[in-house]
Amino acid sequence: MKKIAVIGGGAAGMFAAISAADEHTEVHIYEHNEKLGKKLFITGKGRCNITNASDMDTLFASVVTNPKFLYSSFYGYDNQNVIEFFERIGVRTKVERGNRVFPVSDHSSDVIGALTKELHQLGVSIHLHTEVKRVVGEGRFEYLETKDGKKITGDACIVATGGFSYQTTGSTG
Repeated sequence: MKKIAVIGGGAAGMFAAISAADEHTEVHIYEHNEKLGKKLFITGKGRCNITNASDMDTLFASVVTNPKFLYSSFYGYDNQNVIEFFERIGVRTKVERGNRVFPVSDHSSDVIGALTKELHQLGVSIHLHTEVKRVVGEGRFEYLETKDGKKITGDACIVATGGFSYQTTGSTG
């Protein structure tokens, strides 16, 4: 069985863990905060703007620099796929002004709750209060080391720690 470590329990980390989890993969999320989705909780003024429902030409026109860099990502898993995913896991969505997509409930906590429920249903192990200090490997992942010195091995490591914004959510860049 493959073992995958995901560093970061925000939106990207949760989505990556869900995508990686299947019957042949053991997935672990390592999050230094006390809960998952801490920054996600405040997005869209607490309403959580999930995606945008505009067509691809409009989306690419909105990218400030080098939209071609995002072609494979946008066409490999487009905004409609995102909406369908959230609907499938129980988050009903609505489209508002500017084609912004929100949960019908207008609560980011519902998005976090649905993602967390999906992680549990897929058997993903969640390690809160677990700060990763370094990732070790040359050419391929060998292990990660936590702040308390524990070494965790695996077949792959996904780093989804986000950017340096909203430091009050624990973001360190």
